[in-house]
Amino acid sequence: MKYLHTMVRVTDLEASLKFYRDALGLEVLRSREVPQGRFTLTFLAAPGDSSAQVELTYNWDPETYTGGRNFGHLAYQVDDIYAACQRLQDHGVTINRPPRDGRMAFVRSPDGISIELLQAGDALAPAEPWASMANTGSW
Repeated sequence: MKYLHTMVRVTDLEASLKFYRDALGLEVLRSREVPQGRFTLTFLAAPGDSSAQVELTYNWDPETYTGGRNFGHLAYQVDDIYAACQRLQDHGVTINRPPRDGRMAFVRSPDGISIELLQAGDALAPAEPWASMANTGSW
């Protein structure tokens, strides 16, 4: 058995690409429109690691999706948790659970999917503004 990908339904493909690709830093591996099914599939992965993919499924006909938190979360290891959170903030993303411990943070995608960021290796030393930043919303 081999892990292939996690599928997330998205309501706005461009907003989702701005989040997953531009802000989070994932790379688009491939994208495919399926006119007969009226949907678009876009596969992304962390740079250099195509073994753990996220599939964004965009259905062309509007639907309402609820329960993003019921899904759980996607988790990505990052080289510098503070730099990753700063990059996300610079792209207008709210840091729901700041990396006060230098180890873990949570953000949400435009569709409410919870994304966990984990520091590679040992936790970084606590640093401002993260150390004193409060949680925002749910994560």
